[in-house]
Amino acid sequence: MMNNMNEFGMPISTPQPPEFAPELIRDPLNQNEDLISTLNGMIETCRDGQEGFKQAAEGINDPEIKKEFYQYSQQRASFVGDLQDIVRTLGGDPENAGSLSGSLHRGWMNLKAAITGNDEAAIYNECERSEDVAKAEYQNVLEQELPAYIQQTVQSQYSTILSTHDRVKELRDHAARERSSTARPGF
Repeated sequence: MMNNMNEFGMPISTPQPPEFAPELIRDPLNQNEDLISTLNGMIETCRDGQEGFKQAAEGINDPEIKKEFYQYSQQRASFVGDLQDIVRTLGGDPENAGSLSGSLHRGWMNLKAAITGNDEAAIYNECERSEDVAKAEYQNVLEQELPAYIQQTVQSQYSTILSTHDRVKELRDHAARERSSTARPGF
C-alpha cells in the first residue's frame, strides 16, 4: 500500500493526468525519456533546496525566521513528492536523492561555512543565490512544451519559488543594512 504522506507527515497531492493521454502515461518507446530526465533534475533541485533550507534554519537565531525556513524545507519536500508522482505517471523512476554536484553548484555547501561562522547575512546570501538557480531551472523547464497537467504543477511550484526567492532576498537585504549600520561607529 502506498503511503500518501511525505517525510514530514504532510499529505502528498497526486497530480492527475488527463483522462486520455496514453502517449504520456505508458510509453514503451521511451518517448518521455527527456521529460522524465528534466523532471528528475527538478526533483534533485528541490531535494537540494529542502536540505539547504533545513540547514539554514538551524543556523538562524530568530525563531520566526527559523520556522519560516523549516516551512520552506517542507514545501520543497512537497514539491519533490508531486514531481515524483508525475515521473511515475510517465512510466519513469523518480529521483530519490539530491545531487552532490547540484549541491556544490548551487552553493549549499557554502551554507555550512556561514552556519559555522554564525553569519546570518551569509546564510541569507547563500539561500538567495541558490534560489536564483532554482528560478532559472524552472524558467528553462517552463519554456519547453509540457502536457497541461505537468505545466500546471511546474508553474505553481515556480510561482512559489519566486515568492520564496523574494522573501529570502528581503531578509538578505535587511541583514546587510543592519550589518552596515552597526559597522559604522558614530551613526
